[in-house]
Amino acid sequence: MKKWFLVIIVPLAIIIIDQWSKYMVDTRFYVGESVPVIKGFFNLTYVRNSGAAFGFGGEYSNWFRYTMFRALPVGACIWLAWMLIKTKSPLLLNIAYSLILGGAIGNLIDRFRLDYVVDMFDFYYGKNHFATFNVADSAITVAAGLVIIDFFVQRKNEKEQLAQESS
Repeated sequence: MKKWFLVIIVPLAIIIIDQWSKYMVDTRFYVGESVPVIKGFFNLTYVRNSGAAFGFGGEYSNWFRYTMFRALPVGACIWLAWMLIKTKSPLLLNIAYSLILGGAIGNLIDRFRLDYVVDMFDFYYGKNHFATFNVADSAITVAAGLVIIDFFVQRKNEKEQLAQESS
């Protein structure tokens, strides 16, 4: 039951929250509009990102963008779903896969529907702005952190097991 929760409910929740937040920005803001939420730190800003993270590749040819930002992510989603369903990965890794799957599908919906991804979270300090991002990107980023944590947990467990075996 826990596995199906991670395969269906977590990604679906991310997709719904992601698409709802993008809809709210798309219907209430004009492109480029920025509304301060926490003055000097955080704005809601409507950005259309035709590239990948940090806008990378947005100016490349359509062929490249379709391959890199549609075909490869579809393949990755299929692989992640397979990993969640068929493998016996540690729970932390399964949660990470679920978050990545939901985030990737959320951004893929935009790419297929709009040919760009709607971003809105704009964090900054002074004149230095971090790249604007969305809920899907947040889920993928949290998942990356969980993968790193899982790596260190697994490494610690392996060291402890080797220590026990050598005793």
